[in-house]
Amino acid sequence: MSVKEKARRILIYSHDSFGLGHLRRCRTLAHALVEQNQNLSVLILSGSPIIGSFDFKARVDFVRIPGIIKLRNGEYTSLSLHIDTEQTLAMRASIIRHTAETFDPDIFIVDKEPFGLRGEVEETLHFLKTKGTRLVLGLRDVLDDPALLVPEWKRKNVLPALQNLYDDIWVFGIEQLYNPLQELDLPADVKRKITYTGYLPRAVQSGTEPAILEEIDEPYVLVTVGGGGDGDVLTDWVLRSYETNTPPPLNALFVLGPFMPPDLRASFRDRISKLSQVKAVTFDNHLESLMSKASAVVAMGGYNTFCEVLSMDKRALIIPRTVPRLEQYIRATRAAELGLISVLIDDGIRSEETMSTALRHLSQQKKPSEVIIPGLLDGLTNVNRLARLRFEERDKAAGTETPETVTVLKN
Repeated sequence: MSVKEKARRILIYSHDSFGLGHLRRCRTLAHALVEQNQNLSVLILSGSPIIGSFDFKARVDFVRIPGIIKLRNGEYTSLSLHIDTEQTLAMRASIIRHTAETFDPDIFIVDKEPFGLRGEVEETLHFLKTKGTRLVLGLRDVLDDPALLVPEWKRKNVLPALQNLYDDIWVFGIEQLYNPLQELDLPADVKRKITYTGYLPRAVQSGTEPAILEEIDEPYVLVTVGGGGDGDVLTDWVLRSYETNTPPPLNALFVLGPFMPPDLRASFRDRISKLSQVKAVTFDNHLESLMSKASAVVAMGGYNTFCEVLSMDKRALIIPRTVPRLEQYIRATRAAELGLISVLIDDGIRSEETMSTALRHLSQQKKPSEVIIPGLLDGLTNVNRLARLRFEERDKAAGTETPETVTVLKN
C-alpha cells in the first residue's frame, strides 16, 4: 500500500452502563471524523443495549460488549446474562483487549472513565502504549461535583494514568463555562495535555423524517428526558401543567425514552391520550429532527441535549437532576449564568403554576446565538485538527510521510 493510500484507524471506548449519553457523543465524534478523513475507519466499543437501533455512516462500526448496569446501591450487575458480574466484566475486558489487538488503531479515545468501567480498559491501555498508539481521554464539559470527583479519582488512582499512559486529554466543552478538572491537583505535565475543543455541534440528518411529525401541524415544545430511566419527575411535572384548566400556549411533544420503565411509560401515554395539545413517542434515533422543528425545548440537560440546543439555536428550559451526580445541575446553572438557557430547579413541590410560568417565559428569552461566546461550537472542527496532528506525529515517529488524502475541516 502506498503512503497516499495509507488507512487510518481510531478506536473509541464507551462503557455505557445505562442511558444514551456516552454512545451518542461517541457516535457524533465517529461520524465527524470519517466525514473529514476519507481513509479513516472508526470502531466503537460499547455496552449500550440499543446501539443497534442507531444508524452509522460508512467506515463506522461497533462492537457490542456485554451490558452492565449500575444499581441504586452503587453495585454493578450484568444487564442480560445470568452470570456473575465479575465474569461479565472479565468477558468485557477480554473483548476490549482482543478488539484493540486486531484493529490496531492509530488513536484510542476513552470516553470519560480513565480506566473504563471497573478498570476494564487498563490492560488495553498498557498494551496499546507499547504499540505506539496515541491514547486520548475524552471528557465531557462537566464530570461531577468536585467534592465527589476528587476522592473518586484518588480512590481509582487516576493521576498515574494521566501522567504515564494518556498522551492527550480532550475536554468537549469550553473553559469559560466550566473546567471539569479544576479542583484536582494536577501537575504541570498533565495540564499541558488538556485541550478544550468546544462543544460538539449536531445537525439534522438526511433521510426520512420521524413519523410523529406528520401528526403535528402547530408549533410545539419538545420535552425530552434522554434515555428516560430517571425522567419520570420532569415528565410528570410538565404534563401536569397541561392537565390544568389553563395549559401552556404551545402544544407539547414528549420523548419518553427507551429506558423508561414500561408501566410508567404506559401511565404517561394514557394521560397524554386525553390531552389534545400533547403527543408522545417512546424513542426516535433522529432526535435532531424533532428538535429542529420545535419552537422550544424542555429537558434535563444532559451533555448531548445541551449540544443540540446550542446547535439548533433553541430557547430551552433545563430542569437538571441532582442525583446521583450534580453534572446536569452544574452545566445548567453555569449555562444560565452565561445567558444560553433558562433553568428551573426541582424544589420538591413541583407546582403546576411554577411550571406553567416557566414555559410561558420561554418565548421571551434569548436564543443561544444571541450570546457571543468564541469557540462555543468548534468541537468537531478541533477534534479533526487534533486527530490530523496525531496522525502526522505518528508518521514522523515511524519515519513515514503524512498521507495527502487525509483532510480536515477548515475555518
